[in-house]
Amino acid sequence: MSSFIEVKESAKRIYSKYDAYINPILKFLLAVIVLSVINAKMGYMTKLDNIVIVLVLALVCSFMPMQIMAVITGLFMLLHMYALTVECAIVGGILFFLMFLLYVRFAPKETIVVLLTPILFLLKIPYVMPIAMGLIGGPASIISVTFGVVISYLVEFVSSNASTLDHVEDGNMISRLRMIVDGLLANKSMFIMIVAFAVTLLLVNVIRRRSINFAWTIAIVSGVICNIVMLLIGDLVFEVNYSVGGLLIGNVIGGLLCSILQFFNFHLDYQKVENLQFEDDEYYYYVKAVPKVAVGVPNKKVKKINPNRPPQPQSHNGTARTVRTANGTTRTIRK
Repeated sequence: MSSFIEVKESAKRIYSKYDAYINPILKFLLAVIVLSVINAKMGYMTKLDNIVIVLVLALVCSFMPMQIMAVITGLFMLLHMYALTVECAIVGGILFFLMFLLYVRFAPKETIVVLLTPILFLLKIPYVMPIAMGLIGGPASIISVTFGVVISYLVEFVSSNASTLDHVEDGNMISRLRMIVDGLLANKSMFIMIVAFAVTLLLVNVIRRRSINFAWTIAIVSGVICNIVMLLIGDLVFEVNYSVGGLLIGNVIGGLLCSILQFFNFHLDYQKVENLQFEDDEYYYYVKAVPKVAVGVPNKKVKKINPNRPPQPQSHNGTARTVRTANGTTRTIRK
């Protein structure tokens, strides 16, 4: 375990030292992945389905705030929807506008949640998001997680019904709009996922704020169980036909990923807990202090040798003894 802690501490020092270079690289990679996923799932505008366009936009996003990346990603999706049908772009534009209004008001710093959620849905492990945001976020994180779920289902609906939407008569705009809106509102799986994620996030957030030992570990396990139970109940009641095996495996993987997140953010040594008590003129204070687990990296001392420095005479301490060699000469040996 100490070797893992040393790796963690080294990674933190490297990041704090070179964060000005690491952050743009990470944002560039995230933008490349998000835009590539959109092209793979939609790709209706052939001019945008180009690796050069993706790399150029990702390069722009790497030097911009995360909010600008979210705006560029939204416009990228709207252009693909517009290439499919104008009605898709209208519905998507209204939805994005409403979401950004609420998003800017309540959760402006959690853009990465909205961007990562569709990728996690593609990887079949979206269950990691409510647990992770319950650990490092707050109740307002429900909004950003909900936005990510809605965008994921919107992309899935458009890609699954592209041929149907394309074959509706061009003059029948009302039919297309109704089809898109009804398709989203009638999606029981999306609403079950939103409710389950919201309850799980709140439960995890409440538990990890408690002053009990191993609060984060208990919160992660509780979140995994809560997520599974909520989704299975929704499946039984509304018959959305979730894959039970995929549900269990995805939640277990999500719990393991959140354990890694705990290791880097909240790794405590509960064997050295101290309960402190002190007072002032108005209050008594009861404080529980839990030290973080850390392993100090030994400092390496480098001795510099100056080749231009003349050799120093050596001092000899101790006793000396004179001996006679076989050829008759004498030799002094110092101890």
